[in-house]
Amino acid sequence: MNLNAVIEYGAVISAAIYGVLLAHRKGLDFVGVFAVAFVVSFGGGTLRDLFLDRTPLFWVANQHFAILVFTLALAGTLFPRLAERLESWLAVPDALGLGLFTVMGTRYAMEADTPLFIAAILGVVTGAFGGVLGDVICNEIPRLFRPAPLYATCSFSGAWVYILTHRFLALPEDLCSLSAVITTVAFRLVAVKWAIQLPATGEPPKKG
Repeated sequence: MNLNAVIEYGAVISAAIYGVLLAHRKGLDFVGVFAVAFVVSFGGGTLRDLFLDRTPLFWVANQHFAILVFTLALAGTLFPRLAERLESWLAVPDALGLGLFTVMGTRYAMEADTPLFIAAILGVVTGAFGGVLGDVICNEIPRLFRPAPLYATCSFSGAWVYILTHRFLALPEDLCSLSAVITTVAFRLVAVKWAIQLPATGEPPKKG
């Protein structure tokens, strides 16, 4: 198994674990857990494939991805205490999924000969859009759109690390991917640890 395959499986597993823990926090049943894990794992990649006109969709072409998500959702439902213990580590699979999916999206976009800025944007879409859908299903304002520790910014930075090392420095593919993943994950974990966020543009509306 080459590094690209490892990144793809790692991205799906990390995102699915995050989705399972997010659904568990909301007290959802198995159907809800699977639904959240599914959209978090596949939402961003599906939108990317549609933009790039890639068929079949990446998770349709490889049913093992869907089986992995189903298995993790089932495990999270059958062993709720394990999910409770892992909730404090929620930021870790979140950051890993963001970094791994960002690299996937950027690489596929560059292979499709998109302009570099568009490749970076599609890296962010792949990395972050699944989380947006997960938040919506869980009746939350997506963290991508509200004051919260940096998220899309981390993905965008990692995408450009991949682009610069691949296109301009001509480093080996594996090194480009690892550099981008490490940058994104480290940036995200630091942002969560120290609550680094972009300033809001105004005051939120008052309730009542």
